[in-house]
Amino acid sequence: MSDEFPDSTLRTIGAGSEIDAGKRPHSIDGLESYAVMSIGLTKIFRRGERDEGLVAVRDVSFACSKGEVFGLLGPNGAGKTTTLRMLSTVLRPTIGTARVAGSDVRRAPQHVRASIGFLSGNTRLYPRLSVRETLEFFGRLHGFEGSELDGRVAHVIDALDMHEFADRRLERLSTGMAQKANIGRTLLHDPPVLVLDEPTSGLDVLGAAAMIDFVAEMRQRGKTVIFSTHVLTEAERLCDRIGILNNGRLHAVGSLDELRIRTGKEFLDQIFLSLVREDDASGGSDR
Repeated sequence: MSDEFPDSTLRTIGAGSEIDAGKRPHSIDGLESYAVMSIGLTKIFRRGERDEGLVAVRDVSFACSKGEVFGLLGPNGAGKTTTLRMLSTVLRPTIGTARVAGSDVRRAPQHVRASIGFLSGNTRLYPRLSVRETLEFFGRLHGFEGSELDGRVAHVIDALDMHEFADRRLERLSTGMAQKANIGRTLLHDPPVLVLDEPTSGLDVLGAAAMIDFVAEMRQRGKTVIFSTHVLTEAERLCDRIGILNNGRLHAVGSLDELRIRTGKEFLDQIFLSLVREDDASGGSDR
């Protein structure tokens, strides 16, 4: 068995699918309805060949349909950021793989990068560039030039209503304006999949509200959004389905109503605590 497809139960991907039923799919390539599919993702950090390593993420499998907002929740150190970095090709999985917009993160990382927009609350842009210069820079990284680049930059500035400050340096912008520029950078190449790692971290109330509105708009436009956050009210408002990560494992996946039925709890904070405590009590063993 290759390290790309571990011999483990692939579960919690989609109701009614072969994977949801605990069976290995006959053809990974045949499941086109999913925009994102994580298949046994595992990441082990080692300092050297003799180091047994730290298992940050273990056998994480899930999938997101096109146009779905999927929330990834968990305590600090649960493996959320590591999982999202593997999906976005920043980190290479130790075991397992994922498919994003039809491309494999191990075999075709450059195609995955062209299909995603990645944004986190810690994403920083060069402060001495203007908004327009920043968009042009990232546009060129995606291979756009000339009139096509100009058109895309103009479209993003218009769509995000940034005309008033498009030619100001980023260092002179408010937090909300700078976040709009960051969103514009994420959307410039019109990716079908957005990976947002705690995107409201560090934002004030207005900036966070703008980000929430942005995610809701992306869903309306049919984009797939994977969204991690510590603010459970954001997940409760936005997510079609939620995955609970704990101790590097995906302990539960479902809609809010499904998780309510499983735990007997009403509110997401209660559901979250119940599932994390359940996993801790089981010692994070295979389920």
